Amino acid sequence: MSAFSFIHAADLHLGSPLSGLATRDADLARRLAAAGRQAFEDLVTQAIERAVAFVVVAGDVYDGDWADNTIGLFFARQVSRLDRAGIPTILIRGNHDAESVITRAITLPPSVHVFPANRAGTHRIEALRVALHGRSFQGRAVEENLSLTYPAALPGWFNLGILHTSCTGHAAHEIYAPCSVADLAGKGYDYWALGHIHEYAELSQDPWIVFPGNLQGRSIRECGQKGAVLVEVADGRVTGLTRLALDRARFERVSVDLAEAADTRTVIEAVEATLRPLAGLAASRLVLVRVHLAGTTKAHDALAADRESVTAEIQAAAHRLHEDLWLERLKIETRRPPAAVDFSGAAIDPAALLADLDRDPEFRSRARAALEEIGGRMPAAVAAEADLEAEFDAICAEAEALILGRLTGRHC
Repeated sequence: MSAFSFIHAADLHLGSPLSGLATRDADLARRLAAAGRQAFEDLVTQAIERAVAFVVVAGDVYDGDWADNTIGLFFARQVSRLDRAGIPTILIRGNHDAESVITRAITLPPSVHVFPANRAGTHRIEALRVALHGRSFQGRAVEENLSLTYPAALPGWFNLGILHTSCTGHAAHEIYAPCSVADLAGKGYDYWALGHIHEYAELSQDPWIVFPGNLQGRSIRECGQKGAVLVEVADGRVTGLTRLALDRARFERVSVDLAEAADTRTVIEAVEATLRPLAGLAASRLVLVRVHLAGTTKAHDALAADRESVTAEIQAAAHRLHEDLWLERLKIETRRPPAAVDFSGAAIDPAALLADLDRDPEFRSRARAALEEIGGRMPAAVAAEADLEAEFDAICAEAEALILGRLTGRHC
């Protein structure tokens, strides 16, 4: 059996909008919208340059049904590049591009094999003695353990299973086609190419059971490197695995401890120092970073009192490091030092009053209702990203700091 390599990708989600800064900068919005397509173009380029034997996509090529034929034509154009290079593409449909979800179709090259949804099947590449086993989703919600329906391994062949599954489960993803590592290992395959979970994971190395993660992170919930996996095979066994970073926009989080910061100037200096290591990443892709300001600091109230200016200064600091380093969002999670605000000469103590109000059940109920109404008026994608309910306490704390910060400025 000869040596060869293949690329395992999943969850391309072509056509999915990337959230983050689209409402702030038109050029950035355009680049974010194109990031997923560019990542797939880069995958195809790498497959051709590396002369891989085939490319596997383990579900969710598309993010959902097409608004028009544009995204289908894009995918057809890219797999045609692989076809002209003599590289087959083998794929299954996942929950986002299940047979019942995608209503349009574009004719793909004959070298593209899509597994059917009615039963699991085997696709053979005779020259390499490779047997690929797979099954597509018929509908969005698949509760059946599809792995149990997969064919037995072919003796003397390199057996590769392709499955879109939550496998052992993941808090951030719906449970689809559930199975266990033992279920997969029991098939006797040499490699399982999984999809659906958007984080890279090696569930086993004997046999290899791998989630490559999604090709392109789509929001701050999908941080870090994204891409595909290059798999090396010799004598019927996996001999090497290499992660390929293909994302064109990367989301990151940083936390800055401001315990030593006395004012907003030192805050900006601390943030810029923390962001500096990300400048290298921005040389090859957009980097969108969520900054968490933390710690007990004298600058707490000043930060909340002039949040807009602080946000602008942090973005300016990021751009001093690199033009493609962007502030995705600023989270002020600092705390006020004890007795930092002195209202001893005032008729009332606003800090104590606000603390009592924050604990009042009626106030909290009314505030939650107001947030729910605001969230209901937002576009669905924006509301999901804002997650106002989950951040209720943080929003209250920020409002308190804003009020006290402004009162402190006048009081002084």
